[in-house]
Amino acid sequence: MPLDLLLQALWTRRWRVALATLLVYAALAGILFQMPRRHVAQAVVAPAETTSIATSTLLSPVPLFGAGLLDDRPTGNFAVYLDALRSPEAAAMLARDTGLLAHLAERRAAPPLGWLRRQLGLRMEADLDDAQDWLDRNFAATQNIATVTVTLTLAHADRAAALDALRRLHALAEAKVRADLGDLARRRIAAIEARLAVERDVYLRNALYDLLGQQQRGALVVAADEAVAARLVSAPMVEQRPSLPNRPLLLLLLLAFAAPLVVLAATMALVLVRAAAMARPAPLPHGLALPPLGAAE
Repeated sequence: MPLDLLLQALWTRRWRVALATLLVYAALAGILFQMPRRHVAQAVVAPAETTSIATSTLLSPVPLFGAGLLDDRPTGNFAVYLDALRSPEAAAMLARDTGLLAHLAERRAAPPLGWLRRQLGLRMEADLDDAQDWLDRNFAATQNIATVTVTLTLAHADRAAALDALRRLHALAEAKVRADLGDLARRRIAAIEARLAVERDVYLRNALYDLLGQQQRGALVVAADEAVAARLVSAPMVEQRPSLPNRPLLLLLLLAFAAPLVVLAATMALVLVRAAAMARPAPLPHGLALPPLGAAE
């Protein structure tokens, strides 16, 4: 079908297209307003290595006060901290210490899909896999542009639960890094002391005493420092009003793009189908047939 004829057909149907656009927009807006909204808890953290008296610096034999302390890549203890925030251990902690599983089961049983699940005999209880999936979808760690800070965000339908979950995640990740460093220092101290008990060479004993002092200093720093992986730049806070999904932005997108494009595409398809049907040759009357190709007239 030529383009000018297609545009002419669309122009003749302009009022029907506009009416259908309004109906589609109203339907999409109704679905949007039925979606539950969520509060967003937020915290800003920075690697502990960015300070001149960072734990990793004090643990090293030779203190490093150069540009390496301002490396903007999440490495070292901070990388372990970020991975621990979304680990299966974190999901298990939320399932055990918070009401996350009950919240997920309630959401699953809510209408209209809850009735359909019960009719189909599907599982209604939430488990650890559901908690891990919820954490993956609702938690985000975003590195800020041109800085070494990272913004942690967690979305939850309940305002207090969002703040509590984010605080627990930060505490869990920090405690994991601290426990790993402390356990490593204790095992090294025990191994060096066992070697010192049997070593008789004076030079080797002096080297072992130096290593022992380094590990004892590390254990002391881990026990005394408040943050060994991530320092809180901004403490966890939660907004007063829910912001997800962003209804004004989505309504604007629906009005400006989604609804008109859907209706326009459907109208164009209908016009093309009707044009193809009209261009199809009419069937011959019953009992008549075309002569074979090449037959003499």
